[in-house]
Amino acid sequence: MDAKITLSFDQQVIKQAKEFAEKNNISLSRLTEFIYRQMTSNNYKNLEDLPIADWVNQIAEEKPEYGKSFSRKKMKSDFFDSKK
Repeated sequence: MDAKITLSFDQQVIKQAKEFAEKNNISLSRLTEFIYRQMTSNNYKNLEDLPIADWVNQIAEEKPEYGKSFSRKKMKSDFFDSKK
C-alpha cells in the first residue's frame, strides 16, 4: 500500500531529479522510493557506502558533505538555521 509523505528540497535538486526521472521513464515518486529501497535493503554503515553515492556525485554541483562528526541534534539545528 502506498503512503504519502511531504519532503522539502532545494528547487534545483528537484528540477534535476525530475529531469533524471523523466529521462528514465519513471515518476519522481517511484525514483525516490527506489532510492530509499536501495538505502534500506542492506546494512550500510555510513552514507558513503550507499549505492547512490556515485549518482549523487555525478549530478551535484559540489562534492556532498555528510557531516560525519556532527551529532543528529547539531545537524538538525544547522538545517533549520539554513532555512531562516
